[in-house]
Amino acid sequence: MDDSTPPPPAPPADSLPPPPPPPTMTGSPTDFLKGVVGKRVVVRLTSGVDYRGLLSCLDGYMNIALEQTEEHVNGLVTNRYGDAFIRGNNVLYISAAEPL
Repeated sequence: MDDSTPPPPAPPADSLPPPPPPPTMTGSPTDFLKGVVGKRVVVRLTSGVDYRGLLSCLDGYMNIALEQTEEHVNGLVTNRYGDAFIRGNNVLYISAAEPL
């Protein structure tokens, strides 16, 4: 190609390949739980109440210790606690409240 040859035209926008899928987390639930210790989490109880705070520690029965805890009922903050201990049989799930 010499300097007098124009560049080829760009392909139309609709023929571009689709963007890559968003990254997905892989690993076991144990890996996830180890990764969120010391981070902000949301703990949903079987009653539907959410507790949000720093995950201090947890055990094999899913007993949970949270720091700087807020209790949320129907999306509204109803209480604030310094430390909270949640018995594992009440836990529906634990979710990361910040990017990992």
